[in-house]
Amino acid sequence: MKQDTAAKMMIISACAFFGLALTMGILTALKFVVPTVGDIEYLSMPRLRMLHTNINLFGWLLQANMGILFWILPRILHTKLFSEKLGVAMGILYNLTMIGGLIGIATGHVKNVEYGEIPSPFDYLVAVCWVMFFINVVGTVAIRKVKYLYVTVWYTLGAVIWTTFVYITGNMLSQMPMVDGTNQANLIWFYVHNAVGLIFTPLGVAIAYYLIPKQLNTPIYSHKLSMIGFWVISFVYVWTGAHHMIHGPSPHWLQTVSIIFSFSLIIPVMAVITNFFGTFATAPRGTRMNGPIPKLLMMGTVYYIFTCLQGPFQAIRSVNEITSKTDWVVGHAHMALFGAFSYYAMAGVYYVAPKLAGRKLYSEKLGDLHFWIMTLASVPFFAVLWIGGVIQGFAWLNPEITFVQSLEALKHAHWMRFFSGAFIFGAYFLFFYNIMQTFFGKYREEDEAEAVVAE
Repeated sequence: MKQDTAAKMMIISACAFFGLALTMGILTALKFVVPTVGDIEYLSMPRLRMLHTNINLFGWLLQANMGILFWILPRILHTKLFSEKLGVAMGILYNLTMIGGLIGIATGHVKNVEYGEIPSPFDYLVAVCWVMFFINVVGTVAIRKVKYLYVTVWYTLGAVIWTTFVYITGNMLSQMPMVDGTNQANLIWFYVHNAVGLIFTPLGVAIAYYLIPKQLNTPIYSHKLSMIGFWVISFVYVWTGAHHMIHGPSPHWLQTVSIIFSFSLIIPVMAVITNFFGTFATAPRGTRMNGPIPKLLMMGTVYYIFTCLQGPFQAIRSVNEITSKTDWVVGHAHMALFGAFSYYAMAGVYYVAPKLAGRKLYSEKLGDLHFWIMTLASVPFFAVLWIGGVIQGFAWLNPEITFVQSLEALKHAHWMRFFSGAFIFGAYFLFFYNIMQTFFGKYREEDEAEAVVAE
């Protein structure tokens, strides 16, 4: 089987799912201002929201990360992928699983797990696909032709291990008959928070650690810092999920532990951003922002900073009392999964797609335009969610203000969320068109070359 077939298939599929995730997102935002839009069972607000989150997490982001790493790992390790056939089989099964799981959500067959609503047996098939990915990653590392392991490989191996127990805990152990009440809530929030921190964070950071030095043609700023960041996140992140249960029935000591470890996350975050910004600072000025890839990587790092500073402060009890369960948390989740890690994934797609197609990116100008529209639209998108969340929090604490009144106060913010989301949605089509043209389109130079031959 041709090399990189699995990577190509998964990247193309992920890009298509990205559009579907954004479609569900824009419909969800529209529901806040025009609730009667799509007033049918399958487009109800809860189902739209579950479709949006699951497609974004698993259809787009996880699949894009796996596809990109299927291309990166063989290059770092100087060997072929352990099994291209296994990779292709996994990709086919994974996409069929996604389609089946999303149909299940649309028809109302869901589990009571945040970010894990995909019903059985499709949730178990996701685990099967992950085992196949696990075998391919570990197998490729085992047959490598180099002795050293670059930090990208460390983060990938970490993600492979962490994802296994995080996914099993949230999607399987939490559903066992003897697990209920507060215990179930703690297991589920362990899964929800670590889905971001121990699945998408290490995979996104792994990709960025490869792309930034490669794209800038500059060595990584500090290998020691990269290892500090990796090992600290290994021991710290697992304890932070309970900060979503502050002021709830969870034990007070567990809440306190989660707050302490939430602040400890600043250590690996500072290690990562120092490394990334340090590499940008030492790169030649002419290549720092040349094309969409370094722009996406830089902005993804900026959003990563805001995400990882916002999270610890959100865990403070007095702050959490205001922001918990509000639009503030929605903005925080969007900045992590869209602002930081989707930017890294898009940069990875822009980098890998031309390599897979065997030619240059269709249009760097189109890539730059996509970046600027998406970025300029994302700033008000995040801002109105954070500001709206604070307004909500104070309104909910005031017994004289009804819930309906708090919604009325945020009407303009919800309109802004919809319009800025619409621009993000529009920018996606520039990204998708650019990638599809890179894979399948005909360039002007090729048209001209064929014309010359014909003459």
